[in-house]
Amino acid sequence: MKPKIEDVAKVAGVSPTTVSRVLNNRGYIGDKTREKVHKAMEELNYYPNEVARSLFIKKTFLIGLIFPTTSNPFYGQLIFHLENIAASLGYKVLLCNSQGREDKERGYLKMLQRNQVDGIIAGAHNKGIKEYEDPNLPVVGIDRYLSKKIPVVSSDNYQGGEKATQLLINKGCKTIIHINGPISLETPANKRRKAYEEVMKNNQLTPLTYEYDSNDSVFSRLFNENPEVDGIFASDDLIASRVMQEARRRGIDIPTQLKVIGYDGTETTRLLLPELSTVEQPIRDIAVIALEILLKQINNEEDFQSETIIPVRLIESDTTRK
Repeated sequence: MKPKIEDVAKVAGVSPTTVSRVLNNRGYIGDKTREKVHKAMEELNYYPNEVARSLFIKKTFLIGLIFPTTSNPFYGQLIFHLENIAASLGYKVLLCNSQGREDKERGYLKMLQRNQVDGIIAGAHNKGIKEYEDPNLPVVGIDRYLSKKIPVVSSDNYQGGEKATQLLINKGCKTIIHINGPISLETPANKRRKAYEEVMKNNQLTPLTYEYDSNDSVFSRLFNENPEVDGIFASDDLIASRVMQEARRRGIDIPTQLKVIGYDGTETTRLLLPELSTVEQPIRDIAVIALEILLKQINNEEDFQSETIIPVRLIESDTTRK
């Protein structure tokens, strides 16, 4: 039989009430008494009933994470930091991969609410999901506008787009193309494209954008339609890597004939593609701030911003150096 709280109390030589106070960290407990209780728990291999404890303190110490995929290096590194920091604060996470599907995202939201998570951090979003409007559900969006009431944390996407485009212009590029993900998504990342277009116009250059939605033919079409292209700013490093593959397949030398810059600068990309110039997002800082804001919501504090924007860093490497 599983040991009960009464068994722990008997071995520790204290009352069941004292054991309960130790488990829930309520009231004054002397260090010696606390040590005896923990020693008895270890001796009996006793684990507290987390469900009962959560009902008592009205917290589950669970945080839900909803992201499109863990295979993307940016999301993978972000989730790593979120889980690691949450654990240091006494929280466990439930990870949900929505795969960009509205039905999965909606289903995960309902599942997380049934499991009474204390809050949710989401980097995935499909339009029209009313579950995000629940006023009693603490939520923070990462690079996603989930609703007008939900705070969002992101890198300075406009600054990143500005730095990337200006770098290509400074390197002498004249025909610069920007390729981004689906522009229909309501996300701060769209500011990368806005910055590109404004910098191009301010330099008397014509902006030209392409949209990548998992259809690989866009890369071939981009080069076929613009044989004179000499600079490409990709809205993430994965897109930049596909551009480089297509360019090399065509015998286009990088960076002599074509200069390429990406966005994200994850540890994985820096390891596998150290030659890629990129705009580095402060991924750990994004995780820290997102959790700080979420915990303020959980604790009914209101001193947080509706949108937090964190500066980025430009890393120049071989794909833009010559």
